[in-house]
Amino acid sequence: MWIYLKLAWRNLFRNKRRSFIAGIAIGIGLASLIFVDALMIGMEENMVKSATSSFLGEGQIHREGFRETQDVALTINHLDDIVSNLKQEPVVSHFTRRVMTFGMITSPANVNAISLVGIDPSTEQYLSQVDEAITDGAYFTDGGERDIVIGSKLAETLEAGIGGRVVVTVAQVADPAKGGTHAGDLSQEMFRISGIYHFNIQEMDGAMAFIRLEKAQAMLALGSDVHEIAIKFVDTKYGRNENLPFWKKYSRDGNVASGWTKILPQLEAAFELSQFSIFITGLILFGVVALGIINTLFMSLHERMFEFGVLRAVGTRPFGIARLIILEAGALAILSIALGNILGFAVTYLIAKTGIDYTGIEFAGVTFRELLYPVMNVKQFVFYPFWVFVFTSVVGIYPSVYAAKMSPAAAMRKSL
Repeated sequence: MWIYLKLAWRNLFRNKRRSFIAGIAIGIGLASLIFVDALMIGMEENMVKSATSSFLGEGQIHREGFRETQDVALTINHLDDIVSNLKQEPVVSHFTRRVMTFGMITSPANVNAISLVGIDPSTEQYLSQVDEAITDGAYFTDGGERDIVIGSKLAETLEAGIGGRVVVTVAQVADPAKGGTHAGDLSQEMFRISGIYHFNIQEMDGAMAFIRLEKAQAMLALGSDVHEIAIKFVDTKYGRNENLPFWKKYSRDGNVASGWTKILPQLEAAFELSQFSIFITGLILFGVVALGIINTLFMSLHERMFEFGVLRAVGTRPFGIARLIILEAGALAILSIALGNILGFAVTYLIAKTGIDYTGIEFAGVTFRELLYPVMNVKQFVFYPFWVFVFTSVVGIYPSVYAAKMSPAAAMRKSL
């Protein structure tokens, strides 16, 4: 066996130019797979971070039907018990309560529909990046119960700036015990713009406003109830784990606990599509490369017809000839893997340092807010090279069978 390995390796470099051209062709395919896989991992991390860190959270708890209807009367049941339990949950890092409704905001210059969110600034800062996205003014000033924080595009629409006065109109919940009267009764309050944020997300920048939680509860006549609890886990993987016992534990008494994969199913579907696209890309790349491998091996085979004829004439079995050709294919695979790994690492490393600017582009309902950086891992330099070796060796079976079937006399005649 050792003699066959030495022969295969030497035969590979009998025509160095051809071997390196074939190796580079296969290596480029491998490098492409490595880079695309690293890019997809980076895209997933970027999109999950953009979706969960900007405002969504890694998980949420609502009353059944609230996400579908946005009915202000559908507040979370047994809120005090849930809050008490969440404080003791080992998988929960932070959580915050929110009140959410639709309304109208009016300035002296214009009027616009908004999604109004009541938040607790002290806990919200751990779940969302509203405080980090402030470009003008302040997040919430101390003691300013009538402060409101709005998006940059909304500020342009209202032609209002820091310190400007706006009026917010919302519909109250119909619950006399909480201060409401009849369904649809309107509540109006005047606010002072204390901060303007810019997320580079159209829906948030142009149609979302934040006020203090207590003020939102009073406007909607909710008492101490809330519509949503946003959750951040100690490990980001928990938000994606649909089998986590946490979801079942808090999905009872008329409430529903959901991870971001349930809240943004289109995002998870996009990730699955991305993985499938890598598979298709690999098939196409190696389908094309297979033709190059076969061509290289056959060219090498026809150049050495006389040698193979002599080997058969002196008693070499057909299996020995076939084994030699397959080992040459394996040697070509090793050369290609070395070139592909070096090229793949170099390209991915350079892009990982500079990043790709997709900021502001929306995909699967998520807007990129940061540069996209490919993420390398060990699997890319082990899994894909392994299959390149297997694939190249398998492709070598066809020319090896062809060589094994040749008769010694015919082989020596063709070389003359």
